[in-house]
Amino acid sequence: MAALTPSSAPQITVSRLTKKYADAWALDGLDLEVGPGEIVGLLGPNGAGKTTALEILCALRRPTSGSVEVAGADPTRDPSAVRARVGTVLQTTALDGVATARESLTLQARLRGVPARRARAEAEAALDRAGLAEMADKRIATLSGGQRRRVDLATAVIGHPRVLILDEPTTGLDPTSRRVLWEQVREFSGEGVAVLLSTQDLHEAEQLAHRLVVLRSGRVVANATATALKSAAGDRNLVIGLVDATDRTAALRTAERLAQSAVPDRDDDRTVRIPLGATGGLPGHYLAALATEGIAVADVRIDEPSLDDAVIGLTA
Repeated sequence: MAALTPSSAPQITVSRLTKKYADAWALDGLDLEVGPGEIVGLLGPNGAGKTTALEILCALRRPTSGSVEVAGADPTRDPSAVRARVGTVLQTTALDGVATARESLTLQARLRGVPARRARAEAEAALDRAGLAEMADKRIATLSGGQRRRVDLATAVIGHPRVLILDEPTTGLDPTSRRVLWEQVREFSGEGVAVLLSTQDLHEAEQLAHRLVVLRSGRVVANATATALKSAAGDRNLVIGLVDATDRTAALRTAERLAQSAVPDRDDDRTVRIPLGATGGLPGHYLAALATEGIAVADVRIDEPSLDDAVIGLTA
């Protein structure tokens, strides 16, 4: 994971943001901050308000109420300033399939106000950085999905935006292309770019984000690291697999004698589970007692709540 840049003024600040469609609230008092160099993951089920929030931040939609500042500008009052300072990668690519990668990047640089000669130079540098130099003159329609996504990201960061907004950027990509894009996002974060990532891929969120914001019905229900969210989802468990299923009753009685909490696994009659609690210490005395009583252990592992468990528990 990329190291956090020393903190300064947030590049995204959202306070009590609402958006109403007819009688339904897509956002209902959203609060959010993203600092320079920080990658924040925006999580939640479909309909939680993620896309609406991103559209407001990108100056594509007006809020009903609340305040928003992105890269020092208000998307409602000064949308052109926001668009000049923010790079976006949306779920569906907006690239022109007839254009080449070089043409697309040069055009984006010009749209961001970069002079023509420097725009061409910036396009070349962006192509090299994205590993697309050999494909610079190929039409975008002929590129693979992973290559097009890399052009998308290169286009988003042309002109050195202060904020990068990503809406499910790796959907449909193969594992290699996904990891390449992750590394590029980490590089931009390391250079001080504030990154807001909306994703349904919880593994991606855990790998990339410094902090996760979970939405439910347009409200923030959690704002913490992945580790903290998983810790809050439940206990870690020591899982003991027995060689012989007929020993499980004796193993549970041994735990009771030692005042050690232990429960049978519901799905495997050879397994005993021991909650480790907040301390997480391994109950070695229990394992020693099993050995003394001749109860053979096949394997021992630790199960932890997953990020899936945490998010489902918060949003179900």
